[in-house]
Amino acid sequence: MFDLDRWREIFQSISKNKLRSILSGFTVAFAILLFTLLFGIGNGLQNTFKNEFAKDAINSIYIWPNSTTKAYKGHQIGRRIQFTNDDFNFLKEKYSDKIQMISPRLQRSVKVVYKTEEDNYTLRGVYPKYDILESAEVTEGRFLNIRDIKEKSKVVVIGRMVEKDLFGQISAYGKQLNIGGIMYKVIGVFSDPGGDGDERFIYTPFSTMQQIYGNNDHVDEFGMTYNPELSIDEAIAFSSQMHRELKKKHEIDPNDQRGIRVHNYASENKEVTGMMVGLSILILIIGFGTLIAGVVGISNIMVYIVKERTKELGIRKAIGATPGAIVSMIMLEAILITAISGYFGLILGVGILEVTGPSLEKYFILNPGVSTPVVVGATITLILAGMIAGYLPAKRAAQIKPIVALRAD
Repeated sequence: MFDLDRWREIFQSISKNKLRSILSGFTVAFAILLFTLLFGIGNGLQNTFKNEFAKDAINSIYIWPNSTTKAYKGHQIGRRIQFTNDDFNFLKEKYSDKIQMISPRLQRSVKVVYKTEEDNYTLRGVYPKYDILESAEVTEGRFLNIRDIKEKSKVVVIGRMVEKDLFGQISAYGKQLNIGGIMYKVIGVFSDPGGDGDERFIYTPFSTMQQIYGNNDHVDEFGMTYNPELSIDEAIAFSSQMHRELKKKHEIDPNDQRGIRVHNYASENKEVTGMMVGLSILILIIGFGTLIAGVVGISNIMVYIVKERTKELGIRKAIGATPGAIVSMIMLEAILITAISGYFGLILGVGILEVTGPSLEKYFILNPGVSTPVVVGATITLILAGMIAGYLPAKRAAQIKPIVALRAD
């Protein structure tokens, strides 16, 4: 394997037959290049789907009231549905085994002032653990707790961009904010995978906001996460059941789809999962089809190479070369060409993905790339194919008698 003279012969053979070496290498490099690009684009599409779901917990359900579109039980068309604390208690008690967490929500646009800095933001009144629903991460301080709800504390948790806008480089933790003319204490700062827009929200205890903005028991909407032990189909059935029960409670026609709206991420997750599986299978089929084409190309070229070198092999046998030495020489040459060309195709493919990656975002392809194990596996597959492609014709050539090989044209 590490015989210096043998490697010299291999490199001399490659250098003397540049065209066939280049053709062999091009076949391998092109196959790996296409394989890398296909998997990179496929992964980019999957990253786009994952990024969209990262904005909220994947087991999220949102419920909000709307206006009815059908008359029902003496109620007129266009009746505005209003949720209350009673609906919150109803959902908690009836579906306690299927709800992981639930929070009512109030939302208002407010003017926020800190010393000389001011801007408008969205203030949300929520319950503890609402940060889980939004996939937010508290980076400083803490999120709201049940004590804040009970005491109706005037405290807020602000997004990273709110802190940046109003406080610049200093920490907002522990500072006082004037929100709509009322002073609140900042008890936490959060980041959100949804981006800058989701980091310009301000969270305060639901009970505090309910008292200050209306002094009533109104609720704008509900956000919840369902029990993760539920399957996707069970989660969809669960949200449909809640939808029917809330319609019944508010006397809405069962066929009225707008009186109360429900957005269940499980439905989207089911569709997207199906699309991603289909996309993965399609990419695998095309990718392996490309590899098979590369294997066939290598095989054909190696058969031609061995046939072209029949007389040379005959001379080698005539001067004492063993069949094993001839076979190993051709196999090593095939492996060397395949490995170098495969690596070149891999580097080229990764480079193209790196350069074109940012411009592909407008086509919903986010961070296209390939995992090292996948590409290494594809390269090893081609190297093995090169070994097989070199071994079979080399073995036949090694079995030819020297006198027959010397007569070959």
